[in-house]
Amino acid sequence: MTPPFATPLLSLFALVGTLVAPALHAQSPTVNTEVVARGLQNPWGLAFVGDGRMLVTERPGRMRVIEANGRVGDALSGVPRVDAVGQGGLLDVIADRNFERNRTLHFCYSEPAATGSGNSTAMASARLSDDGRSLEDVKVIFSQKPKFSSRLHFGCRIVQTDDGNLFLGLGDRFQRMNDAQTLDNHHGKVVRVRPDGSAPSDNPFVGRTDALPEIWSLGHRNIQGAALAPDGRLWTMEHGPQGGDEINITAAGKNYGWPVITFGENYGGGQIGGGITSKPGLEQPLHHWKPSIAPSGMVFVKSERYGKAWQGNLLAGSLKFRYLVRLVLDGDRVVREEKVLPDLGQRVRDVREGPDGFIYLLTDDSNGELLRLRPGT
Repeated sequence: MTPPFATPLLSLFALVGTLVAPALHAQSPTVNTEVVARGLQNPWGLAFVGDGRMLVTERPGRMRVIEANGRVGDALSGVPRVDAVGQGGLLDVIADRNFERNRTLHFCYSEPAATGSGNSTAMASARLSDDGRSLEDVKVIFSQKPKFSSRLHFGCRIVQTDDGNLFLGLGDRFQRMNDAQTLDNHHGKVVRVRPDGSAPSDNPFVGRTDALPEIWSLGHRNIQGAALAPDGRLWTMEHGPQGGDEINITAAGKNYGWPVITFGENYGGGQIGGGITSKPGLEQPLHHWKPSIAPSGMVFVKSERYGKAWQGNLLAGSLKFRYLVRLVLDGDRVVREEKVLPDLGQRVRDVREGPDGFIYLLTDDSNGELLRLRPGT
């Protein structure tokens, strides 16, 4: 016979078990890094090009194919001239969603002015040759306007949607930060174009005489990460100044506030704008960091390789603190943040999930590495 005092205790134990079990189930696994390739000079973007091969951009202006065995190929021919100054150079790259059929790559870079000084972010498409040694039929499909002499804030993250259209996240060029609030330029914007470079007719500012038709959203500072969520919405991540790095769900026609509102401040201290963090008509970030972590690269985890704890999470690299960040989401809310690989000691420039389900990192260094994350126990 059960003692009369046991029933409440059993109920308590059952409740504790109910609370503890999911927490244990959701415990983050340990991960180990495996070096796939090294000797890359400031690698920036990573694309998967079939048969276990990957294509990496190097900021000075080179693309290389890395074989499945880790062998790093020679620099591809056919890459357009880039203005590799400061934060600029050859930056992001993605494989077209129909790459197996068309062998098309989309990439962005700092494009020098045809005459005189100045540069801006451009996006081009090209075919990777059958032997994987060159780019063919290179076409510039977008060029940020206006050109401006600056070494800073090129942005340059590309996302392709299921309909083939391309999003490109851009920077405000630093000295031109107020341009982020006007529609007659591409500074501090996300743009959306068709694969041929034309503006889709349902872009939010098409038909307005005071706006460039490629603009999708405005009020951004320096976009360094972009990814489609499982529901198809565009998420972007941008650098703030001193504090105020942020993640946004980037919707058509929305204004994300820079530099009118920000959670950051001027380098060395001092308010930006009126020192306010909110204002009617301007979007609040989904998540922000203060102090800045200098996030770069982002991906939603779909793979089962890291257990259920990681599925649906958002991963981002940190350039400043040299680790990987795991953000646990509840719908559109970040409910927990974890430092993964806190002792990595390398600037994480890009984060991707490969066709094999593994997570890959690029480290930003003159002797940069391509790393694969292996789940531990």
